[in-house]
Amino acid sequence: MEFDRTGFILYVINYQACVDFYKNMLELKVMFSTENLTCFKFGESYLMVELDDENPNETNSIRTKTCLRMNVKNVKALADKLIQQQIKVNYKEHAWGIIAKFYDPDGNLLAFKDSEKFEKQIIKSKN
Repeated sequence: MEFDRTGFILYVINYQACVDFYKNMLELKVMFSTENLTCFKFGESYLMVELDDENPNETNSIRTKTCLRMNVKNVKALADKLIQQQIKVNYKEHAWGIIAKFYDPDGNLLAFKDSEKFEKQIIKSKN
């Protein structure tokens, strides 16, 4: 598989404190942000700090806290390829982009994201 970009998503409860930490303490450059997520330049990759609004009341040991993200040209084709290999994929199309989430054999969350809308978010934030 070929990826256009790769990144990490860090799901957090204390969103603003985490954003402040990565921005001010680690001095990471903001690529773009929305109300509930901030995307930082992270070497040749990116680190997305995102409010965990799906599991905010679960204990730390149960919550999914990270996601390995791979930006690709055709999310649907790669999701279908995984499904053909009997891998369960959660494929969704949103206004902000297409995403397909799945787990590795050890239970780590991974996701494909459409490159086009991700790059548009970066360009939009620069204007």
